[in-house]
Amino acid sequence: MKTITYADAGVDLDAASSFIKAIKPLVKKTHRPGVISDIGGFGGFFSLNTAGYERPVLVSSTDGVGTKLKIAFMMDKHDTVGIDLVAMSANDVSVQGAEPLFFLDYISMGKLVPQNAEAIVEGIVEGCRQAECALIGGETAEMPGMYHDNEYDLAGFVVGMVDNSKIVDGSEIGVGHKLIGIASNGLHSNGYSLVRKICFDNLKLKIDQNIDLLGITLGEELLRPTKIYSSIIKSLLRDFPVHGLAHITGGGIVENLPRILPKSCAARIIKDSWEAPSVFTFLKEAGNVSEEEMLRTFNCGIGLIAIVPETYAQDMVSLLRGMHEKAYIIGDVVTTEEAGNQILWA
Repeated sequence: MKTITYADAGVDLDAASSFIKAIKPLVKKTHRPGVISDIGGFGGFFSLNTAGYERPVLVSSTDGVGTKLKIAFMMDKHDTVGIDLVAMSANDVSVQGAEPLFFLDYISMGKLVPQNAEAIVEGIVEGCRQAECALIGGETAEMPGMYHDNEYDLAGFVVGMVDNSKIVDGSEIGVGHKLIGIASNGLHSNGYSLVRKICFDNLKLKIDQNIDLLGITLGEELLRPTKIYSSIIKSLLRDFPVHGLAHITGGGIVENLPRILPKSCAARIIKDSWEAPSVFTFLKEAGNVSEEEMLRTFNCGIGLIAIVPETYAQDMVSLLRGMHEKAYIIGDVVTTEEAGNQILWA
């Protein structure tokens, strides 16, 4: 009787070992002060430097990329979803006022395809570079039977640090404060189940089809990486008294902004006070999606909202525009009694 190996069951240990060796030089590009281990061990080590912190607090977050991965599979392009993976967690940590320190990834594949796995890690490395955090470890699991050929899932984990006195939690937000909207660069990584239904189920579009309104192919637009705001947030916190920050992800402004508002406060948002990327117009019109559904599903052109006292609002917008960021005063803070809800569209 022939002996059976792990490879016969669909798991190639030699390929996994070669993959780890191949990505080590990539991972080293993300190293920053504090990293004291290389990948490949049982855990990643990071030495905390708490100098300058009176009461250091660790902040953690985890997320994935969602069904946007389906677009990567359709295009057979895997070097950008790693940026999305880092962005979703790093942005969430940054809006708490924390500096992202290190990142861990989990890649699960039905069959390890080395070139695809390496491309994913290239994206993660780029995302870590943009977020200024170190990739110190991760896990690549080969799981035959769990995924279709050339498909995979991703999860990311980030840890950051902030001084207790500098946590941005929205508690200082008050009536009269202004809402500064900082532009997204597209869909980011939310709402893709609706996107795929509109584009592929209803309209029967092809992934490589040119869309006149977008000026590029459908696939290029849908695979545009999520914007990472960590360095922008660091600049804002250095120069302004920022009382609230909201990362606009799934649920849009409608669901995410109330997460940082005190119960007595509401946000009055001025419609059409910002310029949204054309992909949102395309989806709304092509899919016959109501305005309400758009606003509760997508970021609709605003990826980050900062809340500051009125006297600082215009200066913040000027600074952001000097950084080549699209920024707008999109509303203000009113009482919930006046608004009747925590979001009032004006």
